[in-house]
Amino acid sequence: MIIVDYGAGNLTSVYNALKYLGIDSDISSDPGQIEKADKIIFPGVGAAKAAMDNLNRTGIGEALKTAAKKGTPILGICIGCQIILDSSEEGSAQCLGLIPGKAIRFKDEPDLKIPHIGWNQVNFTKEHPAFKGIPNNSNFYFVHSYHPNLSEENIYGATTYGSQTFPSLIGKDNIIAAQFHLEKSGELGLRVLSNFAN
Repeated sequence: MIIVDYGAGNLTSVYNALKYLGIDSDISSDPGQIEKADKIIFPGVGAAKAAMDNLNRTGIGEALKTAAKKGTPILGICIGCQIILDSSEEGSAQCLGLIPGKAIRFKDEPDLKIPHIGWNQVNFTKEHPAFKGIPNNSNFYFVHSYHPNLSEENIYGATTYGSQTFPSLIGKDNIIAAQFHLEKSGELGLRVLSNFAN
């Protein structure tokens, strides 16, 4: 299993979570290695435009597209859940286009803090093997100002923040992606990582 290093940070905590579970993984920025991986975790924090610039410059973006087409299981986390879409409002970034949709910013509301930081419930709307054994409306840890906006067929879970309900778990074919941080979500986050690995 490969954890993709494209300069978007937060890789060590994902690596350490997998190590704790006894799952072998490597952190890699080598497009060839990423393309050949049996499974890929695509994590990250930061801004969509900077992340996409790095993915395009290094060839990692093309490697991810090739792996996705081949059917390699891919798990996106946080910004990895946004830049698998067609585009993002953040920096008007053109993204990877692995799942049709766009990352949009939360709408301003009185007393609503943006970014959305902290624990929040995920209401599962579809089953996925990576989330087997996870009770519906479980709490996971979020840190983000943007979120996916896409058609219902690709939504696996949703979360409400203020008066806004947004897709927090999305997927298509061999790709599943969480807007929340699995590596910071305690036992349930670890269980998802274990499910994905197995």
